[in-house]
Amino acid sequence: MVVLVGIDEAGFGPILGPLVISSSTFLLPHHLLTADLWQVLAKSVGERKRHLAGRLLIADSKKAFNRSSGIKHLRRTVQAFLRCLGKQPKTLTELLTVLCPDCLERIADYPWYKEAGSHELSADGADMQIASSVLAGDLTSNGIELLELKSCCLDVAQYNKLVGTVKNKASVLFTATAQLIKAAYDNFAGDDLQVIIDRQGGRVRYRRILQRMFEDMELKILRESPTNSSYELRADGRQMRLHFTVGADDKFLPVSLASMVSKYVRELLVDNINRYFSNFHSELKPTAGYWKDGLRFINDLKTHVPQIRYDSNQLIRSR
Repeated sequence: MVVLVGIDEAGFGPILGPLVISSSTFLLPHHLLTADLWQVLAKSVGERKRHLAGRLLIADSKKAFNRSSGIKHLRRTVQAFLRCLGKQPKTLTELLTVLCPDCLERIADYPWYKEAGSHELSADGADMQIASSVLAGDLTSNGIELLELKSCCLDVAQYNKLVGTVKNKASVLFTATAQLIKAAYDNFAGDDLQVIIDRQGGRVRYRRILQRMFEDMELKILRESPTNSSYELRADGRQMRLHFTVGADDKFLPVSLASMVSKYVRELLVDNINRYFSNFHSELKPTAGYWKDGLRFINDLKTHVPQIRYDSNQLIRSR
């Protein structure tokens, strides 16, 4: 059996809202390691919005989400997979308790997250029961087990603190990614642990940064190319293989699922920002947090609700 982990982020580019990195972890037979898991699980999931016929969409979050249709596909897929883990969070706080409990104490200091405990996660109960049941049956019949969904949520103040320390936002992303890799190694390393990470930017060589993050492990370069860089790390008789792959969120189902988890969490948290500030001015246009729109939102706050005081270090990211 192989433990296969997919890791991806949402919110690397915005000026407002958190950066969220997530992992999805599966146990599957060796012969399915190189298989197209969308085809293997075709009874319960699909990779395109068209012709889903009740199945769950699993795709890069940029394809699963848009402003017109909202988070319905993110919500449906993430909640169905959580249900397979025996988790049925009803509120944003409960969701974060499952995925990223470490962030709860930090976000409690934000005025716009004060209502997270009462922010209910809407869902069609009957549809969710059917979709998750079909998914669970499909996983079982193919000898696949969902082991974990996990997130690392960097709220703005925490993000700013880390950027101020390392002076590089790409290093902040990699450090958070390394935390999820380390958690996978600690929890699931055995004969075969494979971790696939959606590669950001043009970096091809990861040896030095991996040796810095995992200094107690022996590292072997398996491949370094413009499209994929793979490494083997060993320690204490255990090993794992890491694959940094361009476009992994389109090519590998666990990475696509991690992308959707990250986007779902981020969108819920950004929605809380919009809810909070709209209470002071009903016509305040909501923001998605990306640079141009985020700067517009900040300017709107100054124009329409100049009396509102907020900690800019909790709202606006360092550049």
